[in-house]
Amino acid sequence: MARTIDASDALPVTPSIDPAEVAKFSAMAADWWNPKGKFRPLHRFNPVRLKFIRETAERHFGLAPGLRRPLEGLRLLDIGCGGGLVSEPMARLGASVTGVDASEANIKTALTHATEQGLSIDYRAGTAEGLLAAGEAPFDIVLNLEVVEHVADPDRFLADTARLVNPGGMMVVATLNKTAKALATAVIGAEYILRWLPRGTHDWSKFLDPKDVRGPLEGAGMIADAPVGVIFKPISGQWEIGADTSVNYMVVARRPG
Repeated sequence: MARTIDASDALPVTPSIDPAEVAKFSAMAADWWNPKGKFRPLHRFNPVRLKFIRETAERHFGLAPGLRRPLEGLRLLDIGCGGGLVSEPMARLGASVTGVDASEANIKTALTHATEQGLSIDYRAGTAEGLLAAGEAPFDIVLNLEVVEHVADPDRFLADTARLVNPGGMMVVATLNKTAKALATAVIGAEYILRWLPRGTHDWSKFLDPKDVRGPLEGAGMIADAPVGVIFKPISGQWEIGADTSVNYMVVARRPG
């Protein structure tokens, strides 16, 4: 059951928190569920990554495809869950979902929306380090989507989130590549020319090469797959999975059982 947030939930000072990032996204929290608002790109991006996560989980856990609630019985952590754009679909697919975000405002937005939708999601204001310190049991699936490029210490964040994966479980990391093309499209194009995102949403200096994602995960005992690209097709206006990892990409990592 999702819980309310009170004054005792003060954000701890940990390597996962960059105060400037938390303040920025807190200011936009109320707009999370507006498909025409600041998070319009995420609403358009969501279907392709949700399909990828579902199909990857089905293969990994040997689940029959096409079931209405294929993730029934699996515990899932959505770290950096924001307003719940991924947590809610995962709950509808049957997973027992915990959504964690460093921004209390985001959590309040997510909690309110889930309650309106009749969904029971365990939303918490906190961090990966906080979950570990509290002795949180590991999860079957950890979703680490568009978060690592906003934390203060990516190596530690990736290693800590890897520690939250159950033996036999899996993680999906989604982020932006540190390339000139990513700078041109995800920052200059998306923020300054097309204005899909507010200026300052991304800091190119914090983007990560895939090897910088796989390294900490493998150092924490995970087996990381080669990255897959998430590609925008300007003619159709749609996103698709492909081989081009030069801008957006995802890495699937598995903890041996």
